Amino acid sequence: MSLFRPITKWSELAPSARALPELIRKAFKTAQTERPGAVYLAIPEDVESAPVPGGLRPLPVNVVRPQDPSPAQIARAADILATARRPIVLAGHGATRAGAAQALVRFSERLGLPVATTFNGKGVFPDDHRHALGAVGFMRHDYVNFGFDEADVLISVGYELQEFDPVKINPERDKKIIHIHRFPAEVDDHYPVAVGVHGDISRSLHVLADAVHRRFEINGTGEKVRRLLREELEQGRSEGGFPLSPRRVVADIREAMGREDIVLADTGAVKMWMARMYPTYEPNTMLVSNGLSSMGFAVPGALAAKLAYPRRRVLAATGDGAFLMNSQELETAVRERVPFVVLVWVDDAYGLIEWKMDLELGRDSNVSFGNPDFVKYAESFGARGYRIESADELLPTLRKALADDVVSVIAVPVDYSANLELTDKLGELTGPF
Repeated sequence: MSLFRPITKWSELAPSARALPELIRKAFKTAQTERPGAVYLAIPEDVESAPVPGGLRPLPVNVVRPQDPSPAQIARAADILATARRPIVLAGHGATRAGAAQALVRFSERLGLPVATTFNGKGVFPDDHRHALGAVGFMRHDYVNFGFDEADVLISVGYELQEFDPVKINPERDKKIIHIHRFPAEVDDHYPVAVGVHGDISRSLHVLADAVHRRFEINGTGEKVRRLLREELEQGRSEGGFPLSPRRVVADIREAMGREDIVLADTGAVKMWMARMYPTYEPNTMLVSNGLSSMGFAVPGALAAKLAYPRRRVLAATGDGAFLMNSQELETAVRERVPFVVLVWVDDAYGLIEWKMDLELGRDSNVSFGNPDFVKYAESFGARGYRIESADELLPTLRKALADDVVSVIAVPVDYSANLELTDKLGELTGPF
């Protein structure tokens, strides 16, 4: 318990069988309550084998009713928006967890507001909506950042600091921030909250939209951001080099996957390319590991996603380094007949670490490693294996593997020379758009 207490929301030991209904109900309630997280409950062997009193039953689940926001805070937020010039909305993972996608679209359309998401919030606002700005969180000043540069008011909806550092969107600390979430914002020098609206996120958005008696005019920045991202995706579709460019891989994944299919992007250069470029239209259809950014999350995450949504197709996009950290879960998926596709981006190196070293030091060191034969490796677990030998092979192989409805591993060699080309290009951007 002492080991787990600093790294969980709650850590306890069951002293007797009689205490189990209360402790197990508390464990699940604590884990699922905002902000959700891990708990630890130890059940000793003597308690496991103890006789249970006849009347012992699980405690009922108490359903928490949605909490209405404070009218006074709504009024203060409405006052800020009444004099705002160019407000912008930032939607984070909390909006996804709260199921606030429909309310967010209504809020944006009612007030005429552009919406950006965090990497974790991708899909809570559809990327093909005319107000969409894309995802923010890349390690350089990206296209979407120009929308924040022009803004004087930031309406953050379900955003949390661990998703990315707010210095990227409020470097001068000059924006008025309206924080909409189930709980108060954390303190940060670049996230000075002018008004905190605490309560059910959907209800807060509906009430605030009704309290603001004006509509903002969308300027050309959003359209230019969407156009630039579309052009990158179109460029990827036409790139025929081998090994494949990251843009080509992202474009082919998007072509192969449906709107409600689920893709998981593991930590690494894979995540940077997918989070920037992969258009996402529904909540929880692109999942990334942010915050501490645990490598190796995509394969076991894909297994869990397929169990949660068995009728959707699931793809884990992972670098070779991250894949080898948890590749043994292929055996679990094969044994339990949980079909999904693993697309391994092969560069024989820790690509994101190499990228950051080259950016910050002008050189890299000790990032390369050897790989197994991924086709034979997959087959040794009873999965199917594919090796891409040309750019034109990837899309049909993806379609075949997704349609076969078995556990499959596709190894695709990737040319990461595009990494520095991208950051150099973004570093030369000037605004406003």
